[in-house]
Amino acid sequence: MRTGSIARTTHETDIKVSVNLDGTGTFDVSTGIGFLDHMIEQFSRHSLIDVTCHVKGDLHVDQHHTTEDSAIALGQAIAQALGDKKGITRYGTAYSPMDEALARVSLDISGRPVLIWKAQFTQSRLGEMDTELFEHWFQSISQAAGITLHIECLYGQNNHHIIEGIYKGFARAMRQAVEIDPRKGDAVPSTKGILGG
Repeated sequence: MRTGSIARTTHETDIKVSVNLDGTGTFDVSTGIGFLDHMIEQFSRHSLIDVTCHVKGDLHVDQHHTTEDSAIALGQAIAQALGDKKGITRYGTAYSPMDEALARVSLDISGRPVLIWKAQFTQSRLGEMDTELFEHWFQSISQAAGITLHIECLYGQNNHHIIEGIYKGFARAMRQAVEIDPRKGDAVPSTKGILGG
């Protein structure tokens, strides 16, 4: 089983995250931000990556540190679980419709973190979560996991549908990318022989 576990304590957050890449999409998520919980749960369910994510953050200040650090720890746990990345499919792309909204997510577990973000919101908050933090969450997980990540909302009007489509698309693209390709054996999917750099 490809698993990773991160415990991270700072003056701003206390986090425990674990993942199982070969799971069934079970989750136990508690960040103190209800909408963020909902999105991480969607990621787990649709990627089939088991996720435990418990965060105690300085929400009396704002949501920034909790949001950022949850993504960093989750990305680090995924990177740990991937190890040397031998045999993985590496690439994943998903179109994700959510009612009137359509998101496209394409990614490469390359070891070279890049986020291209093309999504906008017409509300400043969803539930109690600041919508400006969604881009930052994906930037943080891209950096921590070493993922080249392209995210675009092709169209949509309802802000909830837009971001939920993005998280589900990210989940389904990750499900493809972390799968073991039986044709690759234990080869690292790069002509360089390593991924990253």
